[in-house]
Order: sequence, then C-alpha cells, then structure tokens
Amino acid sequence: MSVLQKIADIEYEMARTQKNKATNAHLGLLKAKLAKLRAQIMTEGSKSGGGGGSAAGFEVSKTGDARVGFVGFPSVGKSTLLNKMTGQESEVASYEFTTLTCIPGIVYHKGAKIQMLDLPGIIEGAKDGKGRGKQVISTAMSCSIILIVLDVMKPLHQKRKIEYELEGFGIRLNRKPPDINFKKREKGGMAFSVAPGYHLVDCDEESITQVLKEYRIMNAQVRVNCNATVDDIIDVIEGNRKYCPCIYVMNKIDQITIEELDIIAEVPHYCPICAHHDWNLDGLLDMIWKYMDLLRIYTKPKGQIPDYTAPVILPSEKNTIEEFCIRIHKTLLAQFKVALVWGTSVKHNPQRCGKDHRLLDEDVVQIIKKI
Repeated sequence: MSVLQKIADIEYEMARTQKNKATNAHLGLLKAKLAKLRAQIMTEGSKSGGGGGSAAGFEVSKTGDARVGFVGFPSVGKSTLLNKMTGQESEVASYEFTTLTCIPGIVYHKGAKIQMLDLPGIIEGAKDGKGRGKQVISTAMSCSIILIVLDVMKPLHQKRKIEYELEGFGIRLNRKPPDINFKKREKGGMAFSVAPGYHLVDCDEESITQVLKEYRIMNAQVRVNCNATVDDIIDVIEGNRKYCPCIYVMNKIDQITIEELDIIAEVPHYCPICAHHDWNLDGLLDMIWKYMDLLRIYTKPKGQIPDYTAPVILPSEKNTIEEFCIRIHKTLLAQFKVALVWGTSVKHNPQRCGKDHRLLDEDVVQIIKKI
C-alpha cells in the first residue's frame, strides 16, 4: 500500500470517528500517524530530487530585508498583482497556469527592500506533489509572510483548500509556536505536567502518551504552558513547523457591491484589492509592513546629521544593538565600545547603551569604536 493510500485511509477513519472523550486517545494516535506519513512524503520528495531537484523549491536567491510569497489557485490575479506592485513582467493571460515557474520582483517600502515571489497556482493535492505543489509550498516556507490571493467571488471555497494544503506541509498561518517544553531523556519514563491556569483542549494525558509511543518515545519530560491540543504536541515533537503571518488578499473587488466590500474589510487578516484597477495596493503594502513587524534604525556618523534615507532594517525579535552591529558588518562588533542612542527606547537623548540594549522603531544610533 502506498503512503498516499495510507494517508487517505487514516483521513477517512478520522472523518467517520465520533469526537468525544472516549475517542480522544484514538484520534490523537491517528493524528500522530498522519503527521509521520506526511513527514515521510516530504523527506522522500527531497531525496528523490537528485540532480534535477524536482521536489526542492524554485531556485530564486533570497534578497532584501524580507520575502513575500503569493500563493493561490490559478487565475486569481497573482501575476497582475506582482506586475502592479513591482513593475516586474510576469506573464498574464485569461487561461489557467499562465505562470509555470517562480517570478521574483522587488518593492521598496519605508526604506525596506522587500522581495515578492509570484508562485505558480496550486491545485488540490499540492502537498502530495500534484501540479508541482511541493515546489510551490517549499518555496513558500522560505517566506517571511504569505499572501493567499483569493477570487472575491469564491473566497471560502478556495481559502479552505489552500489552508488545508499548507497545513499538511507543516505551515501554520497566523499562529505562534505553542509554549510547550519537550525534552527526551534516557530513562525515567514520562513526566507530564500542565502549568497552572492552562489546560489540554480535546485531549488528556492518555492521548499525549499514545502520541509519544507512536513516535517510540518512552522517556520524556513534557511541560505544557498554554492551552494545547494534540496537534500542538505533534508539532513540537516534529520540530519542523513554520509559523508564518498570512494576509488573505481578496482580489477583483470591482465585481461586488459596496455593502459586500464593507463586510469583507472588517474580517481579520483580510485585505480587499483590485489589482487590475490599482485599488488599495498602498493599503496592502502597509498591511504587509505591519505583519512583518520590522524596525527602521537610522545611523548617525559622528558630527553629522542622521541618515534618514537608508535605515537598517531589523526584525522586532532581533532588535539589540549587537544585532544592529552584525547587520551593518560582522567585524563591527569586535571594535564596539559603546553606542549613543536617540529615540523612544531610551530615557535621555542621547543615552550611552551597551550591546544588550533593545532598540525600537525609528531610533537613531551612533556606534563609538575602541581606540
């Protein structure tokens, strides 16, 4: 029996199993088996690529401060959107599968250089390799943010299918990694605990134990510091999940009424646009900037005014002066003595700060080197 047939059988059994306390352990075991089989498909695909690299992502070198991937079904307007935002020439036509490879483009916004990738349209079964789906999704895994481009006339149908394909490949959209401490050990059996104020959702300790046994883990320490499900436990055990911000781009809004547009605009993570008429593309860029959560840090040479034209772009989780120095040049850290900082991250302007000081957006930094 092939791996795909095994996956189909497990999914069928999960669909016909009633969900209650008595079946939690059984469903958890099925989910663990499903995750293992999907991981097997991914590893087999990467090994079978060989010299041709059939299962690897498209060969597009990463450039700029962030990477944005356009994912969607064929003929939803991905290529038109890339052309309008970047000036790149991605082929546009009225038939499906016009784009057959990855087309990159560059857009500059608030001093940041953002690379945008127009990926070929995905189809049902993409996570299993249909229609170059593995190449599309593996390239999407390298992106800082994913834009799921949808036709506004059939959004829910397309949205659910794309989410299902991305989830099956290990991409978790608009979610943070679960706060679960998992550590294997040589002996001592299972030590499972849940932090005060939190609980397990639709599962119990027996379900978790069954999942660990499926992975042949008999000795481990598990500490749950959030409201966790069996899926969260499996994601932590697998350890190769991508947690990525996502914006649902509702294209072709020229075909709906103002009342329908008002409803769509209020849905979280949705951005209504019309790529053909250039409607709300600036709003989409601002939303991308907000979701990427980047910081602009300006440099100030000694005795001169700050350079506001070319900020140093830092991710918000890597916002120390040490990361700032490494971003400019890796040799700067060895010569670092102290930094003078102006902005909202300090009490005084300027303030002398060390390497561990955390910067905020639009701070100005002057590095003083050792003599």
